[in-house]
Amino acid sequence: MALSNTAVPKYYGRFREAVIRGDIPVNREVSLEMNRIDELIESPEYYYDDRAVEGWISFCENEMTLTDGSDLHLLDSFKLWGEQVFGWYYFIERSVYTPYRGGHGGRYVLRRIKRRLINKQYLIVGRGASKTLYDSCIHAYFLNVDNTTTQQITTSHTMKQAEEVISAIKTAIIRSRGPMFKFLTEGSLQNTTGSKANRVKLASTKKGIENFITGSLLEIRPMSIDKLQGMRCKVSSLDEWLSTDIREDPIGAIEQGASKVDDYLILATSSEGTVRNGVGDTIKMELMKILKGEYINPHVSIWWYKLDSIDEVAQPEMWVKANPNLGKTVTYDTYQRDVERAENVPAARNDILAKRFGIPMEGYTYYFTYEETLPHRKRSFWKMPCALGGDLSQGDDFCAFTFLFPLKDGCFGVKTLNYITSLTLSKLSAAMRLKYEEFIEEGSLIVLEGTVLDMMEVYDDLERHINDCEYDVRCFGFDPYNAKEFVTRWETENGPFGIEKVIQGAKTESVPLGELKKLSEERMLLFDEELMTFSMGNCIVMEDTNGNRKLMKKRREQKIDAVAAMMDAYVAYKLNKDAFE
Repeated sequence: MALSNTAVPKYYGRFREAVIRGDIPVNREVSLEMNRIDELIESPEYYYDDRAVEGWISFCENEMTLTDGSDLHLLDSFKLWGEQVFGWYYFIERSVYTPYRGGHGGRYVLRRIKRRLINKQYLIVGRGASKTLYDSCIHAYFLNVDNTTTQQITTSHTMKQAEEVISAIKTAIIRSRGPMFKFLTEGSLQNTTGSKANRVKLASTKKGIENFITGSLLEIRPMSIDKLQGMRCKVSSLDEWLSTDIREDPIGAIEQGASKVDDYLILATSSEGTVRNGVGDTIKMELMKILKGEYINPHVSIWWYKLDSIDEVAQPEMWVKANPNLGKTVTYDTYQRDVERAENVPAARNDILAKRFGIPMEGYTYYFTYEETLPHRKRSFWKMPCALGGDLSQGDDFCAFTFLFPLKDGCFGVKTLNYITSLTLSKLSAAMRLKYEEFIEEGSLIVLEGTVLDMMEVYDDLERHINDCEYDVRCFGFDPYNAKEFVTRWETENGPFGIEKVIQGAKTESVPLGELKKLSEERMLLFDEELMTFSMGNCIVMEDTNGNRKLMKKRREQKIDAVAAMMDAYVAYKLNKDAFE
């Protein structure tokens, strides 16, 4: 079939019919992507070519193997994803230099040039969908079928993870099951001075996978902005980019260099991660805008598989929404075992919901489990006695105060008040900014103008808050770092009684952390603010060989200061229990 701007893509057509019949359940995001493909079919600007798609499928099924060396038969999902990459084209007008017949001189002529439509494909799909093998198939095709000299890279949060993309190609080279790989692997890699006909044309070397006929190379790069910027990569793949804790956008860095090359392709494949409010969430916000049609970008393909709600975890017939290859590359039994584990091991729940079912959960819960971080109903502690904890250790960034109210039944009411500068707020990523806006709206986060927090201004606002709520503060625990000015004024105005210094470290923190953990397990810490939920969800605790524990601030964006302040307040309360009798 020649180029057509009215034809329905073959494999998408089959998929759409199955969805309409009800054979394949799809989630909201995949449904929105189907609407985008329907728009491409209807648009007279874009053309469908089935020959490129069938050529890629033929190459993969004749030449490629699985990582264990067995024959590869492309899954329907692979054909669907690959069809969107290879099937769509458009035409642009460009001035092309044409030499005269004699070879002397030439002139620029306006020509229509065919271009591949899709430059970026995002593939967010559950664990066990063989998305890494899909990356391998795309890389191998461009490395051996494209007759231009191309640079290709694959990257992931670890170099070993990125090697998984190359391993399937290495196996295919060793096995050489098809006529093309048989020809390319004939000869010897050691033959460097004899006839080129007797040299190997395709081999795995120290650099990566090299094609010596075209000089093309597929190499592994670390997921670091410095190592990815400026490269002229025709094909790039990022594996598990949502699972890593990165501060800058690696996809944007690759695109900067790749955009210098015609028909470049970036594959971003990953399962959902448990790292929230970072670069990954910012990119997903952009993808959602594209899917909804708020931002028109036909050059991006998005296949985002997930369950529509957490209730569907209990419905095995809906699991295919999160993994279209369920029952082929991963068994239902594997998913069932993970569901049972999530029910019985709360600490693993977030990871399983994210990785298997594509449901993004809030932070790693290494210390406080997901259930322990759920807020309680709204309540007020007006005129009640309390212990105040202060964590002022990052005066240039985040300053936290937590009020701990001992109640008659052994529970503790918790309220928190935090301060940041307007400069800190302006530097936040889009996803984190939205999160901070929630905290500002609920009143648990105050933004003060300036570059660095003025501790006296913080003191005045805290005093105003205490007076407004009429809290009866009977003791004050503080981390001494950067707190001298604040504590000196507190002592001057409120007297020296009940002021306790809580030095950070395993020796001081181990016992109160353990007791706070027991209280949270029994749901006896009564907090109703999202900021406290956020802080508890980010808590990671380091434990030494003797079982001593201390809070670890994993990175500056993942704020745990409110929990550190709660621990300071708890230590002050224990040392001054008689003040509450």
